[in-house]
Amino acid sequence: MTSDVKEIFAGAGSASPAPAALAAKVRTLAPSMTRSMQRVAEAVAGDPAGCAALTVTGLAELTGTSEATVVRTARLLGYPGYRDLRLALAGLAAQQQSGRAPSVTADIAVDDPIADVVAKLAYDEQQTLADTAAGLDTAQLGAAVTALAAARRIDIYGIGASSLVGQDLAQKLLRIGLIAHAHGDPHLAITNAVQLRAKDVAIAITHSGSTGDVIEPLRVAFEHGATTIAITGRPDGPVSQYADHILTTSTARESELRPAAMSSRTSQLLVVDCLFVGVAQRTYESAAPALSASYEALAHRHSPRNTRR
Repeated sequence: MTSDVKEIFAGAGSASPAPAALAAKVRTLAPSMTRSMQRVAEAVAGDPAGCAALTVTGLAELTGTSEATVVRTARLLGYPGYRDLRLALAGLAAQQQSGRAPSVTADIAVDDPIADVVAKLAYDEQQTLADTAAGLDTAQLGAAVTALAAARRIDIYGIGASSLVGQDLAQKLLRIGLIAHAHGDPHLAITNAVQLRAKDVAIAITHSGSTGDVIEPLRVAFEHGATTIAITGRPDGPVSQYADHILTTSTARESELRPAAMSSRTSQLLVVDCLFVGVAQRTYESAAPALSASYEALAHRHSPRNTRR
């Protein structure tokens, strides 16, 4: 386990994640685990009821690992010890038996009928949203909202699909009167980042947590005193070392037709909406009139008379 991962979860205290967050944490953190820890994580996520009945020694034997590895895995997943993980597994098993946590659907195949594609995508996206909500650290979210609500200026960095999410957040914040800009060009992002100071906010959006063109402007903003936020599916990734606040996203299961970089957008948009609504609540006295004014300014462009021109 890396020192970065330890730092991320060291502040969790005695508060353990809800059972519903367990599967999401396994999917998010598995790539950063050792192979032996991955075996433990995959076992508890795949058979929570069976693993809940095992002692730490029993789970170590089942996965071909050691008791120490089992305990380290439990702590990495956010639980103070194995006993707390067993309680979460029992709760997750109960949810699955009651029908509230259905098993994961099969991957989309090349020859799937379009109706099956729709059903599988709908299920995966619903599960992704539920996983993201369950695993989102509301203390970190609240701190990010506080910083945004008081920001003099907000810069948002993202590349590819993450750039589209950044544009969505920027236009939302602009509609409630905040100064926000989304940068998909890495050179322009750095050029703007050097202008940031205290009371400014920089947001990096990167599923992998290791996109250099996003990390570099965030580093520059961090070093110039801006408050920095990372929206990422890898809270242990390099982006975390320059982020004051980390908002973790979940991702739908990857397939040949839908890699993680594409499926990550759903969870990123949920986090963006949470940030926007939180900021709108904090700045309601100014946000509501600004939002109404923006609607009025655009209303004539959507009228039937205007479309006939």
